[in-house]
Amino acid sequence: MIPGGALSWRKLLDQELSQSGEKRTIQLVVLTGIGFSPVFVWTTSEQSPRLFAYIVPGYLQLVEEGWEPNAAVLEARQKAAEQELLVELCRRVAHPLPGKTLISNVRVFDSERAVVRGPQDVLLENSRIVAISAAGKARPAADHIVDAAGRVLLPGLFDMHVHIGFWEGGLHLAAGVTTVRDMAADNATMQQVIAQEQAGTLLAPHIVATGFIEGESPNAARHGFVIKNLDEAKHAVDWYHEHHYSQIKIYNSFPKEILSEVTQYAHAHGMRVSGHIPAFLRAEQAVLAGYDEIQHINQVLLNFLVDEKTDTRTLTRFYLPAEKVADLDFDSARVQGFIKLLAERQIVVDPTIIAFNFIRHRDGVLSQAHAAVAEHMPPDVRRGFLQADMRIPDDETAARYEKSFAKMIEFTGRMYRAGIPLVAGTDDLAGFALHRELEFYVQAGMTPAQALQIATYNGAKYARVLDDRGIIMQGKRADLILTDGDPTQNISDLRKVVLVIKGDVAYYPDEIHDALGIKPFAARLEIRDGR
Repeated sequence: MIPGGALSWRKLLDQELSQSGEKRTIQLVVLTGIGFSPVFVWTTSEQSPRLFAYIVPGYLQLVEEGWEPNAAVLEARQKAAEQELLVELCRRVAHPLPGKTLISNVRVFDSERAVVRGPQDVLLENSRIVAISAAGKARPAADHIVDAAGRVLLPGLFDMHVHIGFWEGGLHLAAGVTTVRDMAADNATMQQVIAQEQAGTLLAPHIVATGFIEGESPNAARHGFVIKNLDEAKHAVDWYHEHHYSQIKIYNSFPKEILSEVTQYAHAHGMRVSGHIPAFLRAEQAVLAGYDEIQHINQVLLNFLVDEKTDTRTLTRFYLPAEKVADLDFDSARVQGFIKLLAERQIVVDPTIIAFNFIRHRDGVLSQAHAAVAEHMPPDVRRGFLQADMRIPDDETAARYEKSFAKMIEFTGRMYRAGIPLVAGTDDLAGFALHRELEFYVQAGMTPAQALQIATYNGAKYARVLDDRGIIMQGKRADLILTDGDPTQNISDLRKVVLVIKGDVAYYPDEIHDALGIKPFAARLEIRDGR
C-alpha cells in the first residue's frame, strides 16, 4: 500500500442467498494490514468481485438494494467467522508450558520495594512460582528453560483503565500487560470477553471488570446501567456484586443527590467506588460523598475550575483544563488543602496522563503520545497519529495548552510525593500507551523503578488481586515479563519486551506484532526444551 504497509485479502466462506426467487452466492472476505483489527467485507463471487454488504455487528448493516432481508443471516455468519479467527489467532501465538519452567540467571524486580534483586533462578509449575533461589545454586530439572542472561524479570504489568474488546488483547500481552481493569463496557459483551479469556480461546490479559453506572440525560453514555433514581442505582450495584465485580464506576450524568447513598450501599457490599465527578459537583465533594478513587487528571484538577453551574458532561471538561490549568497555583492553600485531603483519605488517582496528550496535539503534527512507536504501526494507525481533536487556532493557544498539559504532569508528581496512591491507567492505545504513561511518570519526578511499582504492585493492590499476582514471590501466579535493557534504569526499555508468560502459557511479542501488522521492537527470547 502507498505510502507503506501490505494489505492482505483472504476468503473465509461462501454464503448462498435467495430473494424473490433469485439465488446468489456471495463470499465473506477479511482484509488485514490496514489497522490492528481485520475488516470484514461481503463481496460478490465474480472474477472481479464488488462490494455486496458491509456489516458492523450490532451497529450497521449496509446491503445491496433488494437483498436487505438477508442482513440478519449475514451478520450472524460474520460474527461466527470472526470468533473462529480469534480462536485461530489465540492458538497460533500461545505456547503452552506444561510441566516445569526454569527462568535462569535473572535479576528480579521486587515490586513491593521498587528494587532489583539477583541474579536468581525462578521455577514455575502449574501457572505458579514454586521456587526462587540464588542463580546456579542446585538448579532444578525443568521441562522448559529460559536463559535470561542477566535480564530483569518483572511482574506482568497492569493497565488500570482500558475499554477492552475482542481484538485488543494481543496488543496488551505483547506490551507485557497481563492484567487490565476494564472501566466501562456493555455488560453482556464484557461477560462474553471474560468467559472466552478464562476458557483460553481469546488472546487477552486477565480482566478485572468495573461496573459502569450512568445517570439518564441527553449526554448519557450508554454503557452498563443508565439509571434515573436510587432504586435503579441499587439494582445496578446488586447486579455487579452478584457478577463478582469488585468496583463500580460513576459517570458524568449520575444524579448528584443520591451519590452519598449509593457509595454507602456499594461499600456495604464490599465494593470500591470510583469514577468521573458527576456534573455540577467538585472532586472534593465526591470524595466526601465516599469516593475511593478518581479517574483522570482532568477530573482532579476541575476541582479548582468549576462551580455549581458548570456542566462537565460537555467538552467543557476538556477545554476548561486546557485553558485554565496553566495559571493554577499549586502552592496555594486551596490546592494544598485538597492534596492533603486526598492523602489523608488515601484516595487513589488514575491519572491517564496519556489520554490528555490530545489537548496539546495540533492537526497534521505527529502526536507526542505515540511518536516513539509510529514507524512500527500499520498505515491507518500512523495516519491516526496525525489527526487532532482539539481546536487550537493559533500559536498562543498552543503554548497555553502545552503549559497546561505540562502542569498536569507536574501535579501527578506532586500527588505521588504527597503519598496519594496512583495506579497506571491509559484509556488510550492498547499496550503501547502504558509504556508512554510510565514515561510521563518519570517526567513527573518518579524514578523508573517507582513508575514500574505503580504499574505492578499498585495495580494488583487496588484491583484487589495482590494475593494472586503483582509481585514475584513463591506461590504467586506466574505472570511475568522479560525485556532487553533495564527498564528500572531506563523506563523506555519497557518497549523491548522479549518474552511474556501468563500463567502456563508463553507469548513472543514479535510473533503477536507480526500477526497484527506491527514491526517488532525486539527479537524474541526463545524458550528451549529442558529435557
